[in-house]
Amino acid sequence: VQLQASGGGLVQPGESLKLSCLVSNISGIKIRAWYRQAPGSQREWVASIDAGGTTRYADSVKGRFTISRNVRLNTMYLQMNSLRPEDTAVYYCNTKNAWGDVWGQGTQVTVSS
Repeated sequence: VQLQASGGGLVQPGESLKLSCLVSNISGIKIRAWYRQAPGSQREWVASIDAGGTTRYADSVKGRFTISRNVRLNTMYLQMNSLRPEDTAVYYCNTKNAWGDVWGQGTQVTVSS
């Protein structure tokens, strides 16, 4: 397994979750990213961080989510605050290098009261 995501769960609106993704045996990573897919919807990009540490966010999560990475631990993170029901989805970690994309298996996040 090259990307192993974890940290999903069931939370109430307004609460927080932190997703983690352990990255194994992937070299030359240019971009680390999180995507999500809600039931009946296409997979959408959520956030990304490039090799230099520059971060980008979808407008729907800007100011609430924070992407980060620990290169020494080969792990990437997505801190999600002020969660909303519309954030409910399966969240996937992703890496991009010169040879293409690698995807994790997904972790379910459910925001419901």
